[in-house]
Amino acid sequence: MDQTSPYTQTADEAPRPSLKKLGGAAVGLLQSHLELLGIEFQEEKSRSFQLFLFAGIALIFGLLLLVGLSAALMIHFWDSHRLLAAVGLCAIYTAGLLFALWRARNLVQRGEAPFQTTLEELARTRENLLP
Repeated sequence: MDQTSPYTQTADEAPRPSLKKLGGAAVGLLQSHLELLGIEFQEEKSRSFQLFLFAGIALIFGLLLLVGLSAALMIHFWDSHRLLAAVGLCAIYTAGLLFALWRARNLVQRGEAPFQTTLEELARTRENLLP
């Protein structure tokens, strides 16, 4: 009696299902990673747009305030100390500029790499697939 178990396969049939499964798993992993990348890209795009929008609005209002206060100070000190007032305003503006540049440099140096979650997920997948 020739009984073949449903679990035994001939040599010709064995690689096909395992290659199909491996290919399906690879496609599934690739799809999930691409979906994650797409989600992170949309979040980063939205956050960047909001950041630039509010930074631009803040810059406009800040400059308007600065011009108004500078004009008020110059008008107030015009008769007595106009040169001292102008130099003082320039010193304050220079200090503000240097502080802003210092903070911007620190933010760039400490910033997290974009798509960090995707990179971490790819690293975990690589560790799980490779012995």
